[in-house]
This record gives sequence, C-alpha cells and structure tokens, in this order.
Amino acid sequence: MTPSLKLLIADDEAPARNRLRELLSDMHNVHIVAEAKNGQEALNLINDYQPDIALLDIRMPEMNGIETAQHLQKMAHPPAVIFTTAFDRYAMQAFDLNAVDYLLKPIRFERLQAAIHKAQALRPKQLEALVPLNPQRTHISIAERGRILLIPVADIIYLRAEQKYTTVRTAEKEYLLEESLNNLEQEFGAIFIRLHRNCLVAKAYILGYEKRLQSPHDALEVECNVDHEDKNPDKHWVALLKNIPETITVSRRQQHLIRSS
Repeated sequence: MTPSLKLLIADDEAPARNRLRELLSDMHNVHIVAEAKNGQEALNLINDYQPDIALLDIRMPEMNGIETAQHLQKMAHPPAVIFTTAFDRYAMQAFDLNAVDYLLKPIRFERLQAAIHKAQALRPKQLEALVPLNPQRTHISIAERGRILLIPVADIIYLRAEQKYTTVRTAEKEYLLEESLNNLEQEFGAIFIRLHRNCLVAKAYILGYEKRLQSPHDALEVECNVDHEDKNPDKHWVALLKNIPETITVSRRQQHLIRSS
C-alpha cells in the first residue's frame, strides 16, 4: 500500500486555502497536515510536521514563498516545493526557465494532481535563479537540532566574521551562520554599516560613538576590536550599542562615518 503524502498549504487568503483543501480531499493518499497564512508560520509548522510537500503561495505578508523556500534549504531533508501564484509573468518565466513547478490560480484539479505526482525538493541552482524574485530576506535562518530557527533581520544588532562562520548577535543570544559577511553586506547594505573589516552593525542599534583608551578591562568588547589598521591602538573610537554591553571598534578607514553621523 502506497504511504500517504503529507502536505502543508501556505497562503494568506482563506478562499485559496479552502480551494486547495477541497481539491486535495478528492485525491487518494494525500493528507493535509497543516495550513499557514505566511511563510514564517509555514516554517514553524514544517519543523513540527515534516511534510513531504509544501504548497507555497509566492505573495504572502511577513515572509513570501520564495524566502520560505530559501530557508527550507537549511533542513537536512526539505520537503518538495510547489509554488502557487496569481498571474505573474515575471515569476512564471523564471519558473519555466528553471524547471520549477508552480500552479497558476485558479488551480485546476488535474494540474494539481500532476504537480503532486512529480513534486521534488528544489535544487540549489533552481533556488538561486529565483532569488531575484525576493531580493532581500526578512529573516536569517539557522539550522539547530534538526529545526529551522528564524531570526528577524530587525532584531540583529551586529554581524561579525569569524573564520568560516559569521556570528549573528541579538539582544538575547549569539548564533553561528554559514554565510559570508560580504554576501550579507550586499544583501543588507541598507540596514547595516561596516564599522570594521570584520563587523557589520545595524544602524538602528548605534547609540553613538566614544573615544576610549585601550585597557585590559576591554575584554568584553567583541574580537573585531583588535584593530591592526590603527597606528595608535591605545586610543580608539567605539560604537555604543543599544541593549548589549559590548562595543564595536571603528577602524581608521571607517572613522569618516563618525564625522558624518
């Protein structure tokens, strides 16, 4: 006997979810395990229910379907993804060119059935081609104990490069991310400012700047405070941050930012 496929539906519109539910009820060996109104809710439910297939609407508030699919790649065994969309010529062209399956609303039973039968997890190259449809993420995702942990970009105070990892600092905790600082700067350059070659700091979390003497008690300051660019390491400018005691040294090359602030 063929095992039942577990499906998750993610769409912010109740009529669209109802339509999918009705169509799926006529299919054998298909079981809806959860429904979500946005991508963030979908990811939390996917962590809990581990569906075989995720039906993701492209346009959803808080987190859209493209970003949701990006975060799913952090899972050891991500579900297959089928996108749903109203008429969007640009998105449809991207899907067609990269062999990504999608359903055009209003969804027909035969087309949904065919998509489910051939559904498969997105390959990295396919997802990479869809990123222009969602140029900036609202969250950073971390794989932790087999689950996807979402960190709102708005909660990140600084990003610090450490060997092959990047430390993500919020008011509550630090996380390790396997993404380069340069790539993060390209994506989030409007939100973060580079105060040091190893540190990007969220503009919204900078309280101000202060000149300090280096002392043994500065151990609390983050590692990127060791400024090899500065000819006078005994005195240095630091950025004071909201919600955390650490400070970030401003390198000599970036001190023009203080004068312009």
